[in-house]
Amino acid sequence: MTRFVAALDQGTTSTRCILFDRWARICGRAEMEHRQFYPQPGWVEHDAAEIWRNAQAVLAGALADAGATVDEVAAFGIANQRETVVLWDRNTGRPIAPAIVWQDTRTDGICRELARDGGIDRFRGRTGLPVAGDLGDQQAALFGHACFEPGEAKNTYGTGASCY
Repeated sequence: MTRFVAALDQGTTSTRCILFDRWARICGRAEMEHRQFYPQPGWVEHDAAEIWRNAQAVLAGALADAGATVDEVAAFGIANQRETVVLWDRNTGRPIAPAIVWQDTRTDGICRELARDGGIDRFRGRTGLPVAGDLGDQQAALFGHACFEPGEAKNTYGTGASCY
């Protein structure tokens, strides 16, 4: 039986799945875009249920593309939007509201207030992060990867596809 590693990348505009064999060759892939919602200026939302459906569909699509079954998947890795947030109902498993996307600026005022009340280093001791309103994906990922000093590096492949 051939064994595969499935990599699911749930990005800002789409969800994709790639199936790799033991030699890291791509054996199957699938991708689906999801809708972007802009209910008012500065707000960016996603339908979390749509993203969940797309994640299931691209896994099935990558398996079909490879002529494989889920029983042949030895490992499954997930990369997601990190700063995007969604609240799920624990009883129904359904989202309570739309996902608030990392690009959304609705919490800017709260962040400014927190920065005034304790400064931008208010949480640095506990989390390693400063209080900030809206960091771009690549810049925020620097902190998420604990790159605090010059010369430290991170790799991001997805939105922006960059290497620092």
